[in-house]
Amino acid sequence: MEDLFSQGDVRKIRASLLEWYDENQRDLPWRRRTKLGDGKNVKEEEEKRAYGVWVSEVMLQQTRVQTVIDYYNRWMQKWPTLQHLAQASLEEVNEMWAGLGYYRRARFLLEGAKMIVAGESGFPNTVSTLRKVPGIGDYTAGAIASIVFKEVVPVVDGNVVRVLARLKAISANPKDKMTVKNFWKLAAQLVDPSRPGDFNQSLMELGATLCTPFNPSCSSCPISSQCRAFYNSKSDESVMVTDYPTKVVKTKQRQDFSAVSVVEISGTGSQDISQETESDSRFLLVKRPDEGLLAGLWEFPSITLDEEADIALRRKLIDQLLKKSFRLNPPKNCEIISREFVGEFVHIFSHIRRKIYVELLVLHLKGGIDDLFKEKDKKSMDWKLLDSEAVSRMGLTSAVRKVSKENSLPKETINYKEHM
Repeated sequence: MEDLFSQGDVRKIRASLLEWYDENQRDLPWRRRTKLGDGKNVKEEEEKRAYGVWVSEVMLQQTRVQTVIDYYNRWMQKWPTLQHLAQASLEEVNEMWAGLGYYRRARFLLEGAKMIVAGESGFPNTVSTLRKVPGIGDYTAGAIASIVFKEVVPVVDGNVVRVLARLKAISANPKDKMTVKNFWKLAAQLVDPSRPGDFNQSLMELGATLCTPFNPSCSSCPISSQCRAFYNSKSDESVMVTDYPTKVVKTKQRQDFSAVSVVEISGTGSQDISQETESDSRFLLVKRPDEGLLAGLWEFPSITLDEEADIALRRKLIDQLLKKSFRLNPPKNCEIISREFVGEFVHIFSHIRRKIYVELLVLHLKGGIDDLFKEKDKKSMDWKLLDSEAVSRMGLTSAVRKVSKENSLPKETINYKEHM
């Protein structure tokens, strides 16, 4: 028999959480509502708010609120409506997203915007129609549908799982399919029919601010009297509220290795290197494949290594890449001015622990930049040659910014911020 909430507990939890939320909710930009007008204007404002909630919910996946606020404000300033976003390119979107990680989220936002605008039926306003949009799953669909369109549907994220697990003292693995299904049933039972969006946000807000993973503020919790974990901790000293939900052992990250070459290219057609100035230099950036890790993003030329490699092997493999993909073949068509190993660091992805070796390679082109790069081989990688000012305007991933920090590029070249 399912362990659902009693009707009495449902009423108490709804009332207590909504009262607490009204008094304590954080002032976040995506929660601010504009005053609705009449008729068509109401629909326009609803759709604009739905778009804002969608962007915020996608950004908040795997990312802290304080980090998201700045990204959200800049995003909405650049693309204030769904129609504006639908006209953007993937490169523009990736640049705006740089540093947030999990870049598939950005691509899905763009694909979804294009799909909705092309459909000409307006913004989807139910869970069933929202689920048809690329990248929108049960949680995001429930959030948009309940917060904006008042559909009485639940949302379940990590914060909600933690609150529900403690309310019912559920010790089962929170990642187990049947357990997840049970959490959705419990959340659906609690949703307030008159204020579904506010209630869902109150449940998430409680998990984010009071019912936290390690130091919950049970004395300030508005629903502690309905919390079975809290009751158990008071009646049995061996039990702690933080025992719920059960901690899941994380999968060990895969270790891999990479060698990166920051290639600075000089060459204006002059054979006299002494005549060149700093403004003649360009940095080589390459585009990653459209599928896989960091798909479609720009970075310095790099190779993946099967294992740790010495400097001689790394240079040999880098040289092969530069010759094959960019026709850079010293000493035939270019001269190595300097080549320096500048350091190594470890970058953590969600499932990969990557050790990255960094070198700075300065080349002088004998025939000039235009002669060498006037044609692209169809089999070669997509690339750009940018001066330091242009590079500074690009959105670069956290790993690429780390690379730039390791080498001797001018500090102003990269707007260095870490968000990983």
